[in-house]
Amino acid sequence: MEYENSTSVVTPAVGIGFGGAGLVVAVLTIIAMWKVFAKAGRPGWAAIIPFYNVYTLLKVAGRPGWWLVLFFIPVVNLVIAIIVSLDVAKAFGKSGVFGFFGLFLFSFIGYLILAFGQARYTPPPTASSR
Repeated sequence: MEYENSTSVVTPAVGIGFGGAGLVVAVLTIIAMWKVFAKAGRPGWAAIIPFYNVYTLLKVAGRPGWWLVLFFIPVVNLVIAIIVSLDVAKAFGKSGVFGFFGLFLFSFIGYLILAFGQARYTPPPTASSR
């Protein structure tokens, strides 16, 4: 009986711990995106507006804004997210490896590196010059 009571106390504590960690990661990601957008000459506050933050990221990557619609299509959204990650990495002078692993797979760490590192933004060529 004692074991059952102690489990009911531990479960909420674990949930609160994971929730708190998730909140910290979310806040740090917003700060990193804010700084990345500012480095790219875009409004930093765009990082806190749902959907507009993805639109702004598309613009930083040099992709058209209508690609935002592609993020709503299952499986296609993964391909588009990889392409955008690679383009953002390239725009900040980083390799495709950094784009895939740093910005797509481990975006929390990758965007912190872009935000607080020495990376400089170079606008990608326009779609007509590609």
